[in-house]
Amino acid sequence: MRRGRMPARGKGADSIILTSAVSGGQRYAWTTLRDPARQGQLPRRVIRRGGLGGAYGSLCKQRPDHPAPSVLGRFGYCPVNDDRCERHQGFPAPKIPADQPLRVWRIHADLRAMTQDDRTFLASLFDAAVRAADPETALRPHLPDPPKGRTVVIGAGKGAAQLAAAFERLWPAPLDGVVVTRHGYGCPTRTIRVMEAAHPVPDAAGMEAARALFAAVADLTPDDLVVALICGGGSALLPMPPGDMGLEDEAALNRALLASGAPISVMNAIRKQVSGIKGGRLAAACHPARLVSLVVSDVPGDDPAQVASGPTVPDAKGRAEARALVQSWRIDLPPRIADWLAGEEGTAPMPDDPVFAGQEVRVMASARISLEAAAAKAEAVGVPAVILSDAIEGEARDVARVHAAIAREVALRDRPFKRPVVILSGGETTVTLRDRGRGMGRGGRNSEFLLALALAGEGLPMTALAADTDGIDGSEDNAGAFADGGTAARLRAAGRDPAADLAGNDAYSAFEASGDLFVPGPTGTNVNDFRAILIR
Repeated sequence: MRRGRMPARGKGADSIILTSAVSGGQRYAWTTLRDPARQGQLPRRVIRRGGLGGAYGSLCKQRPDHPAPSVLGRFGYCPVNDDRCERHQGFPAPKIPADQPLRVWRIHADLRAMTQDDRTFLASLFDAAVRAADPETALRPHLPDPPKGRTVVIGAGKGAAQLAAAFERLWPAPLDGVVVTRHGYGCPTRTIRVMEAAHPVPDAAGMEAARALFAAVADLTPDDLVVALICGGGSALLPMPPGDMGLEDEAALNRALLASGAPISVMNAIRKQVSGIKGGRLAAACHPARLVSLVVSDVPGDDPAQVASGPTVPDAKGRAEARALVQSWRIDLPPRIADWLAGEEGTAPMPDDPVFAGQEVRVMASARISLEAAAAKAEAVGVPAVILSDAIEGEARDVARVHAAIAREVALRDRPFKRPVVILSGGETTVTLRDRGRGMGRGGRNSEFLLALALAGEGLPMTALAADTDGIDGSEDNAGAFADGGTAARLRAAGRDPAADLAGNDAYSAFEASGDLFVPGPTGTNVNDFRAILIR
């Protein structure tokens, strides 16, 4: 290993020394204060690998009179480091023993001061993705022509209330109707009734809402228009168990599906066969009125028949396919549900049923559109962006390990993308509950993805955000979380065992302890998961 000192640059050149080293063909660098009297206050920090260009000269943004943090640029610390410097307050660096290998320094150096601006940047990309799915923006180009008769609006999903309010603002004629959203997700409307129900496990309020939707479309004529506003979350919000089954049967089905780890397409194919409203049944009830379904897609591939289990869009998959999926995914269904699926009573209508003739379906917003908006936002501020896919499915921790492997390849070898770069992806991962005997952990699929990424990418020069675009990850209050190359070390320092938290599906508790939860609140839309990994 070769060591050497380079003169520091910037206005703080008289107080900062840049030390660099080359080991194994890779360059490392860190800074120390020249003044021995202050050496102990600011320990060495590894700040870059694979070259030092382009990182000099930035001043502390909060205190322009403070000297520049040398090669750390805008990712560094303030050399004065007093408590008036808000930008650098609260992120003390650990003491790095001089005899530790450089690679270990790089893993354990405090990365939080380095990542605060990066987190703000990633949050701005999330905002851009959500704005691209803004209800009014999405609805405007897809409004149907007003009818001769009545206009009735129905809808379901975690963004249904905001869609209804936007539709009222845009529609030029009288209207009425009813939509259902998750508890706490409602908003003021003028003539459309907003009902609230439970998610992800259905409740009695959801059954009441399902009946209200059927009542709203009863006794219509061919001169009437039904506009269905459908978005993610509607599957749980519209329980209507078939036959002599009750609400607890449908709730038990949802719990079994959520615990199975099956992708959303599999879960919805089964739900449609155990329902009195899903799988196009609500659309059939709209006949003979004209029906236009306006869909915000939260499913990989943007198949509108899969969004909210398709209450107004029929699906070509039938009862036999549902049974095959249960077997192939080894889903442990409650006995009453399994018995119902074994028969042929109450099968969902097929798309070629004459009752669906003349009905229209339009996908207004999707993960693809939102990811493209986030990429454009990044490019606008000079950060190259790549979209891996808008339709990634699979176990959250496995998807995270693949993302970590890509990030590592970029960080170490500048392939398949050159640094700096932000890697974007969407879709819907799943979480299989592995040890329910230990008690249920807290956290949704995005938090679990981030915890697995933090472990697999420990020490990498990355900052990541994973969040559900509806603002809620699972059943907690967060949309997701932030993670970086130092997250796992900080969790251990806080007394957590990140590997045990991952094994116990308890990512929320881990990120709550480290202060890394991302809590924007309900967004009023839902285009599935948003993942962004910034590699400098």
